[in-house]
Amino acid sequence: MKFENVQAVLFDLDGTLIDSAPDLGAAVDKMRVARGMSSLPLSHYRPMAGAGARGMIALAFGWTPDHPDYEQLKEEFFVNYESCMTERTFAFEGVAQLIQELVDLKMPWGVVTNKSKRFAEPLTQAMPLFASAAVVISGDTTPHAKPHPAPLLEAAKRLGVDPAACVYVGDDERDIVAGHAAQMKTVAATYGYLGAQADVQRWQAHAQIDCPEQLLKLLHV
Repeated sequence: MKFENVQAVLFDLDGTLIDSAPDLGAAVDKMRVARGMSSLPLSHYRPMAGAGARGMIALAFGWTPDHPDYEQLKEEFFVNYESCMTERTFAFEGVAQLIQELVDLKMPWGVVTNKSKRFAEPLTQAMPLFASAAVVISGDTTPHAKPHPAPLLEAAKRLGVDPAACVYVGDDERDIVAGHAAQMKTVAATYGYLGAQADVQRWQAHAQIDCPEQLLKLLHV
């Protein structure tokens, strides 16, 4: 299978381009230790890394957003994460090569993430990988985050590309739902933070890849 007439490639961030689970886990685990609780291994946190603060706090403390102290705990997590978010975060193996191939092909690429600008902007600015990104759309760039199509449509608008000529790659069902709603070609990245319960086939992405480099085989260039 190959996608025809692709003019831009857009990616989710965490779990698709970068492995930020170690820093996310460290930020919330620090909160456990500060409260006299035992430290938990990264393997405990990794499956929910794509769910951000909500996922990390649920795994560390068993709290959901309806807990009366949840907002206070969430802000503490955010402060911790801000202080360490580039210490242990790296691009997944093969991502740097994929991005270089896209650059060599003169294929515009960008990021559409649900991570708020507070984190997405300094993180992408700190990593050389993103120097060639044509657009970075955060979770609060538009009034709606994924699975709403608004962030993807905003990315296409800024690139000056028809959404139908874009490919969107993500490791979460919300990515695929948003991609379909934006009329983009969708690719499920199975190497990210899927978790044991994920049924990728049910997402009905147009294609799926088990490593970053496989994306190139889908592009008719």
